[in-house]
Amino acid sequence: MDSFWVQSAIGAIKAIAFMYDIITLPVYLVFQKPWKRRQDSRRVKAKIITNDDNELTYRTTDPPRDVHVKMLQENIDTLEKVFNYVAKTYTSKRCLGTRQILSEEDEVQPNGRVFKKYNLGDYKWKTFTEAERTAANFGRGLRELGQKPRENIVIFAETRAEWMIAAHGCFKQAMPIVTVYATLGDDGVAHCITETEVTTVITSHDLLPKFKTLLDKCPLVKNIIYIEDQLHKTETTGFKAGVKILPFNQVIKNGQDSKYENVPPKGDDIAIIMYTSGSTGTPKGVLLSHKNCIATMKGFCDMVPIYPDDVLIGFLPLAHVFELVAESVCLMTGVPIGYSTPLTLIDTSSKIKRGCSGDATVLKPTCMTSVPLILDRISKGINDKVNSGSAFRKSLFKFLYQYKVKWVQRGYKTPLIDKLVFKKVAKLMGGKVRIIMSGGAPLSADTHEQIKTCLCLDLIQGYGLTETTSGATVMDYRDMTYGRTGGPLTVCDIRLVNWEEGNYRVTNKPYPQGEVLIGGECVSQGYYKLPGKTNEDFFEEGGRRWFKTGDIGEVQADGVLKIIDRKKDLVKLQAGEYVSLGKVESELKTCGIIENICVYGDPTKQYTVALVVPNQKHLEELAEKHGLADKTYEELCSSPVIEKAILKEIAEHARKCKLQKYEVPAAITLCKEVWSPDMGLVTAAFKLKRKDIQDKYQHDINRMYAS
Repeated sequence: MDSFWVQSAIGAIKAIAFMYDIITLPVYLVFQKPWKRRQDSRRVKAKIITNDDNELTYRTTDPPRDVHVKMLQENIDTLEKVFNYVAKTYTSKRCLGTRQILSEEDEVQPNGRVFKKYNLGDYKWKTFTEAERTAANFGRGLRELGQKPRENIVIFAETRAEWMIAAHGCFKQAMPIVTVYATLGDDGVAHCITETEVTTVITSHDLLPKFKTLLDKCPLVKNIIYIEDQLHKTETTGFKAGVKILPFNQVIKNGQDSKYENVPPKGDDIAIIMYTSGSTGTPKGVLLSHKNCIATMKGFCDMVPIYPDDVLIGFLPLAHVFELVAESVCLMTGVPIGYSTPLTLIDTSSKIKRGCSGDATVLKPTCMTSVPLILDRISKGINDKVNSGSAFRKSLFKFLYQYKVKWVQRGYKTPLIDKLVFKKVAKLMGGKVRIIMSGGAPLSADTHEQIKTCLCLDLIQGYGLTETTSGATVMDYRDMTYGRTGGPLTVCDIRLVNWEEGNYRVTNKPYPQGEVLIGGECVSQGYYKLPGKTNEDFFEEGGRRWFKTGDIGEVQADGVLKIIDRKKDLVKLQAGEYVSLGKVESELKTCGIIENICVYGDPTKQYTVALVVPNQKHLEELAEKHGLADKTYEELCSSPVIEKAILKEIAEHARKCKLQKYEVPAAITLCKEVWSPDMGLVTAAFKLKRKDIQDKYQHDINRMYAS
């Protein structure tokens, strides 16, 4: 009976919407000019500049824009010149902001457990002039410690204002910074520190204790500078004798009285030795010059519209090249950066005290960077909220969502529905976000569409690698399609080269396919102390430096790249079908029950299997449906009933995602532990370490194939 009333009510709403469309369509047609939006979306973004049967090279059709031209006019070819220029241009404008922590308090949860939560105040800001002066003092303070120009220095800290100040202090003294992910395991950190032969490490209050054990593996380290905590005093005893441990602000103070001059770097000098997260083994140090960073900055400025009142919320790791370049673009264009963490980002984040607002609510950012992992979680959060409502609310949301998608695809905006429904969802991120840039991994088309629709913003996906300083392609913000990564930047060319083994050729129909090569100013000089690997992956041709990405792409009719595969992720099953493990994982990760997944294919078998980390909330709901509510998380992961139910959900979801039958895992194992970088099963950027996962779960893989 309920179902009948729900269907009747939705039918009535559809009839009203239909009448509303007929009456208002002429008005929308005149004022919104949808044909122009459709034209902009379909315009050609790149043209072929060289072609034969083995390879095709594409170049953008876009000219350099204002900021790019300004950087050329002002001869800005180093990150040091960027900061000097903006300090003179934006003087007293807000530059770097840090949220004040007033106190840390115990909060009793409904289940009786006690968690520590933050009581937070407002953002405290440094102006562009203050930030530049602080960075200059920090750089001179490093010289007072005995650090010399062109000597490497490690930054091993979470994303924060001090990270940026420290980096620019180093650039002012021509010191290359070595960036290390804050979530990297001890062995990885020790490898980065010893390989680069640094004597000084910049870290934070929270990470400093790691050095009680790390220093034994890093004999050359003489100085550790720690960024102080807002509330707690830092314990500096119990460290290896002979190592100087001093606070960040002390280094700045020492620099204020210093007689050392700045030592400006040259464009070809190394700015950053950026360690990759190491998905295929030991992290590799990528050599990025100042010129490389400036090139990608120019490319990003040409693709992303930036306005004077923009504000960025910074929370992704600055040790990731994508975040570092994005924040550098904000500095260059005078956009304030307010720092946050995943634990304090929104009102419901785990460290936010009840009644206290999350960082996004206080900052009200207009721009943010993200990675698919976070966007998938937001998408799942929206689905959970909708599914927990009544049958009527669920049906209403589904109708309004499909209604908006239909009109947006035709080039229209839907202001009324946005105001009544979707703007409420957008309040999650402060209510003012107009653009999100996603990078670091492929974003599924479903998540892309849902975030763009529900949060009322432009979600643009880019493609790049540490080896290309994050530069390669970026979506045009007017592009209305999903699942593609955009046309080439103005600073590089994209080339497709035949990969015969996987049947990817530039002569394939309807679109040319092949391994993606990137050539241009953004391409790195190579890997630190790895000449063999550098010669294998990089080459010079026609006055350009090129990098072989190992990714497989296709370029569509409008010159836009779509990443369709990765050489290392391709498995040929017994019957001859090729399965792209990464593609299957990317699609299945959007299934509510899946927190993380690793698909495995044995070439001697006819099907794939998967290791699944289930989402705890969904697992408990599933257990209740099957009368297993009294079981623990570990017991549920071992239950054949639950395993079968999840396998069925995966099969249904795979059908929706249009996966082929042979791509869908035929057996699964539910993993009891959540995969974290500490376990060594995912990288610091949360990419799967396939080999390590396979080694750990080999027994389960054998069992799945045996069954």
